[in-house]
Amino acid sequence: MSSPTEIPSDAGEPADENRPPAAGPATQLVTAVVVVALGATALTGALNLGVGSPAKPGPGTWPALVSAALTVLGVLLAANARRMDDAEQFTRTGLLVSVAVGSMVAFVAVVGVIGFEIPAALLTFFWLRVLGRESRRTSIVVSLVLTILLYALFVGALEVTIPHLF
Repeated sequence: MSSPTEIPSDAGEPADENRPPAAGPATQLVTAVVVVALGATALTGALNLGVGSPAKPGPGTWPALVSAALTVLGVLLAANARRMDDAEQFTRTGLLVSVAVGSMVAFVAVVGVIGFEIPAALLTFFWLRVLGRESRRTSIVVSLVLTILLYALFVGALEVTIPHLF
């Protein structure tokens, strides 16, 4: 049973009082353009790495596939921008996304210098503790376990040549 403060939405679901106002078609279109630009830029970088062939994939194969998919999704978003109304206006809570992206940029900047173990643990801790507001204990344990698992997977099992300390 719904509470008296809930107002049904068009989809028959209760409206969320804390949800930011909906964004308009212009915001949808700007978002789509940013997604296409990001995908196209990443695709260019992936192609410069070399994609190889299906029998012998190059280092740019997966980045090229992901960035091509991102570009296609951005084009589809642009094509449907006028019909969509589920995006929200940018608010202060949206700054968390900018902080998360900034922390990833910092991670990429230092991983080549000091290896991936310390930056991966710090990034995971930051995301859990600061952005996710998890407890200190949970953040430390998950950060360390995840870093060990990533090391075991990429360095140990897959023998990926990434900068690492050990």
